[in-house]
Amino acid sequence: MNFIKTGMLIAAITALFLGVGFLIGGTTGMLVAFVIAIGMNGFAYWNSDKMVLKMHGARLVTESEAPILVRVVKDLSERAGLPMPKVYIMENAQPNAFATGRNPENAAVAATTGLLDLLTPEELAGVMAHELAHVKNRDTLTMTVTATLAGAISMLANFALFFGGNRNNSGGLIGALAIMILAPLAAMLVQMAISRTREYSADHTGSEICGNPDWLASALQKLERGVQAHENIPAEKNPASASLFIINPLHGKRADSLFSTHPATKNRVAKLKEMTLGMVRGGANTYRAPNSRYVKNTTVEKPSGRGSTPYTDQKSRESDQKPGPWG
Repeated sequence: MNFIKTGMLIAAITALFLGVGFLIGGTTGMLVAFVIAIGMNGFAYWNSDKMVLKMHGARLVTESEAPILVRVVKDLSERAGLPMPKVYIMENAQPNAFATGRNPENAAVAATTGLLDLLTPEELAGVMAHELAHVKNRDTLTMTVTATLAGAISMLANFALFFGGNRNNSGGLIGALAIMILAPLAAMLVQMAISRTREYSADHTGSEICGNPDWLASALQKLERGVQAHENIPAEKNPASASLFIINPLHGKRADSLFSTHPATKNRVAKLKEMTLGMVRGGANTYRAPNSRYVKNTTVEKPSGRGSTPYTDQKSRESDQKPGPWG
């Protein structure tokens, strides 16, 4: 259902883009708008990942530098059937994370130092599984295309004033002003609706990847409190990147409303709890995770079907120490 809704929303924002072009310059304007959209999408497709990583000061790390984080991502990628993405760390006190990349073969996941210091290994696995779900669902490409179209609509809307007297634009100056105000607003609403839909879908898929929705639910609650306590300067300077993060990094944006890029955390947690109950009802036998670096002694019900086995690091059972997320 989420994929159908996303497809309908993308179709809506594309139609809006072409419609604005038509209102401004008739058929010619619509064709020009279409060509501009292709060019902007092409540039964003190939360069958006590099731009956003640089924007947030992300640093590529290896397993020797961040063994726990890299191994978590590696093991979860195998569970999800994905190529191993590049792993980045951002020197930022705000606990947050995002995924980027034009496809699974060119994906990257990034986590802040604040997140690594705050979360337990189980919660870290839940967050990374969520980000890998975005990669698996190709949400990064979806949101890149959406953001590009939304930006192009705003650009065309600004041009509308200059074409207000064009004979192809029957609305004249009043029509041009209406386009300037309403078109970017409509594009923003559609973009945010797509973002919220993809977050719910990634929560669900991520829980299937790691095998325990409670890990992500617990992490989301901690992250929301952490975001409120710490300002993310790069995100505040570049608010267009806010939709990439697992929790909205901008202050004062917590409601599950028309103007929010993220669903309310309480709503996401509630859906994850419902998913946990469904998994419990799906199987009668109890699954006990081994004592390992990533998973403490935890008892959950083992459901049937995809994602039924909670994520564990079998390679590190021999270690009795409890290292932090940095390793």
